[in-house]
Amino acid sequence: MTVRPGTAERRPDGRRAAPRAAPRAARLSPWVALGTAGALLASMLTGLLVGAAEIPPGSVLLQLLDWLPRVEVDSGLDQGELGVLAELRLPRVLLAATVGGLLAIAGAGYQGVFRNPLADPYLLGAAAGAGLTTTAAIVFTRGDGEAFLIPASAFAGAVGGVMLAYTLGNTAGRGGGVATLVLAGVAVSSFLAAVQTFLQQLRVEELQRIYAWILGDVGGGWEQLALIAPYAAVSTVILLLHGRLLDVLSVGDDEAATLGLNAARVRLVVLFAASLATASAVAVSGLIGFVGIVVPHAVRRLAGGSYRVVLPLSLIGGGAFLVLADLIARTALAPAELPIGVVTAFVGAPFFVVVLRMTRRAEM
Repeated sequence: MTVRPGTAERRPDGRRAAPRAAPRAARLSPWVALGTAGALLASMLTGLLVGAAEIPPGSVLLQLLDWLPRVEVDSGLDQGELGVLAELRLPRVLLAATVGGLLAIAGAGYQGVFRNPLADPYLLGAAAGAGLTTTAAIVFTRGDGEAFLIPASAFAGAVGGVMLAYTLGNTAGRGGGVATLVLAGVAVSSFLAAVQTFLQQLRVEELQRIYAWILGDVGGGWEQLALIAPYAAVSTVILLLHGRLLDVLSVGDDEAATLGLNAARVRLVVLFAASLATASAVAVSGLIGFVGIVVPHAVRRLAGGSYRVVLPLSLIGGGAFLVLADLIARTALAPAELPIGVVTAFVGAPFFVVVLRMTRRAEM
């Protein structure tokens, strides 16, 4: 059934659904762009200045200047302080920004593919699928093989989880509506979590490492950052290049076809890229939920619904969000640390309820 932008369609129960309007033109306010970039830089700088080890903030700033090309400044840091800054804080902040950006842009990509505001790497089974296969890699492999098997298995699990949830949603309910897709994702995630628990029992001695990964952690260091860098670069570039095409898809497949757009091919490419981004993040950070819902919706509130704007701002905003979440996780109960997934859940769970209520009101 063709639905023209700005017109209403009949739902199966005979009631009129809300009109589907084309997204607003992509006019990004420079203040919003500067504010988002400023939030990322401020959060990263705060993450470098704050930590369990007491390092003078002025010395940290001088050392950052010293790392710039053709700049030589004596920061006054001793070898121990320099090691903490260079080997612990800096890679942790960069990894948190990378993982947060990947999860946020993946969530925006899933929402564009499914035209569903509740689509999210965690809710659609991608994170659970990647978690299952990554747990299998931890349980059954040892040594250097993990460096290749963990991201590869995480990608396969992410794609499999999303495809399973999408297929189940389409077969269980006509048209794959919001509620149907969410329920399908929850069912798939629960099943995959059960299989993951079974695998954990096969190697009890690995439980501590597996649970530490499941609860979320971005303290992997430079090796983990280098591990996901190529996957992150490829998935991010693909998603950013498809912003305009997702805008066209948002008005309906028939309208997209009249413009010469192959909707199935666009969905497949975006789904591939979003799953790769999710798999990359999950492989090094564990299961961190709600980033893919909170950040894209906040961006839409600030900058409108065009994916040419939502995708890049979600990438930047997601990095800022997770850096701040990690900062709270390592300072709230210092010297102990909260799992970062706990912090994002405290923010994301109430936010998800608000989004769900708004979505249901729009469908009535």
